[in-house]
Amino acid sequence: MNKTIKNIPELFGSMVFNEQKMRQRLPAAVYDAWQQCLIHGTSLDRSIASEIANAMKDWAIEMGATHYTHWFQPMTGITAEKHDSFISPVNRDKIIMELSGKELSRGEADASSFPSGGLRATFEARGYTAWDPTSYAFVKDKTLYIPTIFCSYGGETLDKKTPLLRSMYLLDKECIRILRLFGNTEAQHVTPQVGPEQEYFLIDKEMYKRREDLMLCGRTLFGAKPPKGQELDDHYYGAIKPRVAAFMHELDEELWKVGVLAKTEHNEVAPAQHEIAPVYTDANTACDHNQLTMEFLKKVADRHNLVCLLHEKPFAGVNGSGKHDNWSLATDTGENLLKPGKTPSQNAQFLLFLAAFIKGVDEYQDMLRCCVSYPGNDHRLGGNEAPPAVVSVFLGDELTAILESIISGTKYVDVTKKKLEIGVDTLPEIPQDTTDRNRTSPLAFTGNKFEFRMLGSSQSIASPNVVLNTIMIEQLHQFADILEQADDFQSALQRLLHDTFRDHQRIIFNGNGYDDAWVEEAERRGLSNLHDTVDCMPAYISEKNIALFSKYGILSEAEMHARYEIHLENYCKVNSIEANTLLDMSRRHILPAVFAYSDALSKTIFRKREIVGSANAEHSTLQRLTVLTDSLYELCNELQDALDHAPAIVGDIRSASYSRDEIFSRVRKAGSVIGELESLTGASYWPYPTYADILFSV
Repeated sequence: MNKTIKNIPELFGSMVFNEQKMRQRLPAAVYDAWQQCLIHGTSLDRSIASEIANAMKDWAIEMGATHYTHWFQPMTGITAEKHDSFISPVNRDKIIMELSGKELSRGEADASSFPSGGLRATFEARGYTAWDPTSYAFVKDKTLYIPTIFCSYGGETLDKKTPLLRSMYLLDKECIRILRLFGNTEAQHVTPQVGPEQEYFLIDKEMYKRREDLMLCGRTLFGAKPPKGQELDDHYYGAIKPRVAAFMHELDEELWKVGVLAKTEHNEVAPAQHEIAPVYTDANTACDHNQLTMEFLKKVADRHNLVCLLHEKPFAGVNGSGKHDNWSLATDTGENLLKPGKTPSQNAQFLLFLAAFIKGVDEYQDMLRCCVSYPGNDHRLGGNEAPPAVVSVFLGDELTAILESIISGTKYVDVTKKKLEIGVDTLPEIPQDTTDRNRTSPLAFTGNKFEFRMLGSSQSIASPNVVLNTIMIEQLHQFADILEQADDFQSALQRLLHDTFRDHQRIIFNGNGYDDAWVEEAERRGLSNLHDTVDCMPAYISEKNIALFSKYGILSEAEMHARYEIHLENYCKVNSIEANTLLDMSRRHILPAVFAYSDALSKTIFRKREIVGSANAEHSTLQRLTVLTDSLYELCNELQDALDHAPAIVGDIRSASYSRDEIFSRVRKAGSVIGELESLTGASYWPYPTYADILFSV
């Protein structure tokens, strides 16, 4: 038997400097000091940091490491690292291997080349990384990876981890306030728990190399619909092909080594599409682990002569890839605060947290939509494969009926036809998992958690979880203020639940989100319908949203404006890259190929007419090809002109609007024309692999 398979418990976390290894290698006083820093959120004394650094270095060297790096998550959405060796000179002929407490705790990186949204000028290069002791260090590729935050010389946040850590800390405080009101004195901490389901495509490396658009843009810019797609639903949960199974097996091993709780994997809906899902963990660790998962998906695929595509829509007309962010709240005593209880008091507590979530989603629906908006996801959201652009909450029929009874003050009749009065002291036993799954809902309650289904497959899960955490902080803060001052807690709680569910009922929708009728109904309800990144981004700098994030110190007004500019700049640059790629492919390969085929057709028509007097099929095809090539030629000229006249500044709404209306729209039109050209051009002339070639080659 394979030794790795036999010793999975031994393999798991073997490359992680986790709590167990720290306890084994650190003096008890040092370990206890580290634990107290985690519990109270205080900084480590330099001497303590030095002890930890030395133990961490010794362990890493035993694991084969020669270098260390501060591993951080800049606003690019991916991770960044700068490697330094452990060597330190003793004299001109001798070195020692060393990692100091200062080197562990803090590093310096060039901040000028990372997106900063104006927070840093190019000549202001200095940026700092600081160790995040709540996330374990690990060894990968002979390097010790130290998870860190990233900030500017002036202290401005330049990464995605810092706001997440801030939001988790404040959410913990507000949750504890609520729990104390319900008499819970045992729980000391509450942590958002996250389980991100990761979708991806696997294609053959040779096919990938023959598509310039896949290599430069991560997606195909054109392609005729293949004869067979996902119509038969035969790929979903189907038998995993040996080549893919071998990839998945190695992927699991690599992830287990670095402590990622890789649990579930299966074929997804589209051909060549798959999914991997982990066991839930705290939001910070989940974010780090998802970044590692995306990295290993690409790295392991390469070893198997495959390429992993994480773009949200790599193939037009084929289901794209998302990332379902399953979010819940857990106490350090093991209680899930989004799980219905078995007593009236437990259910009242559950309903209060549910009310906070519903109210938060309703009041900050624009920010939730905004945090998942970027070019790749614009191709996916709102299509009949992903949640609509309208944000709503799915609760299921029974839970919705309970809420309606609370609103109306009437008796609730459960599935057993048992009538129950709705009151804090007489709450019904709420069913724990009788809801169906609504795959069209952006935010679906699934028994003990909410599934935020709007995330794109390539994005960091940090920002969406920052928004979820922050809207809950605000609502729980408001609720705690009301209930702490109440003379009669029970009656105040009853009134609060009633008023909240009544005032925010519009955000609850249990129907088909793909139905056009829902868009009309959502408009009648006053819900926002932000179609794309350009529509969404103003939410980042709306007065209401800036007030929310700055109130709790999660993001300042300047940091919000910076993120707004970064997103718009990225939008413009992505569209520009795609446009230039399409122009290159069209002018250098597609048009010449169609010209050559048209020339061959012309000669065939001439010869056939001389011999048999008719060439209707060839003539009709040539006529259509001529119309299409003329159209593509004109679109290329228009696209070039649009690029030449694009605004010089790319970080504002005007430039983004121009990019969408003048550049992206023409790329889309040109892609449609090329798709038809592909279907009419002889296969031996067409210069690129087709969708059928790519999707069914593994």
